[in-house]
Amino acid sequence: MQLAQKFGATNVIAVTPDDIVFDDRTLFKCMFGCSDWGKGCTCPSRPGALTPGEYERMLRKYKTVLIVHSPDKRVAQKASFEIEREAYFDGDALAFSMSDCALCADCAGRSGEACRNIKMARPSFHSVGVDVFATAKKLGLPLKALRNKDEQQNWYAAVWLNI
Repeated sequence: MQLAQKFGATNVIAVTPDDIVFDDRTLFKCMFGCSDWGKGCTCPSRPGALTPGEYERMLRKYKTVLIVHSPDKRVAQKASFEIEREAYFDGDALAFSMSDCALCADCAGRSGEACRNIKMARPSFHSVGVDVFATAKKLGLPLKALRNKDEQQNWYAAVWLNI
């Protein structure tokens, strides 16, 4: 948890997969609200993407989920990836981070190109069937729909661990 805070995360909490709210309907927001649908390199619409149910079955096999919170999407992603990396070196070969991708200013997928950061790109919570709003509420974490871009944002990433 200190590692995430070293990279600027505001909060990090440890929960179990049972604390995560899964709901396939999150894909509606991807399909009918995201300009990256059919384009983004980590998008659930890409060829060969797993279904939310397939993701849920795999994610429920983990023992611990570290929820990383930051007002900055890039910070949340970087912190979660660094935790995944360290967990891997500590022996958790299947550790997996998940975050809304912020690696590139302009996603290569939008222009039909392959991902430029395939080793670091990860899917977002909602794209794999996690209801981020319900999960944040259940865990007492701050998250609300924003009416304008000047309001404080809350970004969440996660690291799925076998410990």
